[in-house]
Amino acid sequence: MSNTLILASNSPRRQQLLRDAGLPFKVRVLPVDEVFPEDLPAEEVAEYLAIKKGKAQQEAMQPDEIVITADTTVIIDDVVLNKPENEAEAFRMLERLSGRQHQVITGVCITYRDQQISFSDATQVNFRQINKSEIAYYVEHYRPFDKAGAYAIQEWIGMVAITRIEGSYFNVVGLPIEKLFTTLTKIAVIPVVPR
Repeated sequence: MSNTLILASNSPRRQQLLRDAGLPFKVRVLPVDEVFPEDLPAEEVAEYLAIKKGKAQQEAMQPDEIVITADTTVIIDDVVLNKPENEAEAFRMLERLSGRQHQVITGVCITYRDQQISFSDATQVNFRQINKSEIAYYVEHYRPFDKAGAYAIQEWIGMVAITRIEGSYFNVVGLPIEKLFTTLTKIAVIPVVPR
């Protein structure tokens, strides 16, 4: 690759997905407040924040850099569930998701040569009814405080409680890697087959 790919995320899950897709990259994270307009529709929040994170990177960018920024939201009843601040909030979020379907949306922004391309991907996730002891076990042992909606699909709770998903599994992990890879190849910033 003649360009340098930058992932603006400390998420080990996003980093692993890029590695598994065969894309060499560096990590550069700059502080960005994750505030969004209150009247913004819930399904637009993730892409809005991904674009905001991309704009924050522009001053630091070198001419050969392509910066990937992303944000993942969990939405139920048109409400965005952010990262829980404590055990009680994580417990309440998981109780709300129990026995119901919710939507996971990841917004992605690709910033390069003073341009930005953004998109989002949505996955429907169904949870079986989960009881209080299961929720307490998960929160205590997995500490899901860095995860939107207080859970990770690839952890214990995802394995034992998710009954069905419609859409991309990797989107729920935190990066719709197929859509990202396809977009990068379309704009010719990476070869079709990684080296």
